[in-house]
Amino acid sequence: MNIKPLADRVLVVPAPAEEKIGGIIIPDTAKEKPLRGVIKAVGKGTKDEEMILKAGDEVLYGKYSGTEIELEGEKFLMMRQSDVLAIIEK
Repeated sequence: MNIKPLADRVLVVPAPAEEKIGGIIIPDTAKEKPLRGVIKAVGKGTKDEEMILKAGDEVLYGKYSGTEIELEGEKFLMMRQSDVLAIIEK
């Protein structure tokens, strides 16, 4: 797969949803949407906003951010750089 987001958009691989909390298995319909993921691809930015994110960055994003996309059986989120709240540094 070769995808290149345009302008200030980024392609994020969401972290898997939590399946087990304190010994209780959570069904798919009740799983909380993950709020973190890893950047897979980035656009070039815009003339007004430089792209500071890069592929491989682990990020936090808003609960309702982005558009869900499924490519080759894998789920992704496409969102603007401004929808990303923070980069998680290790």
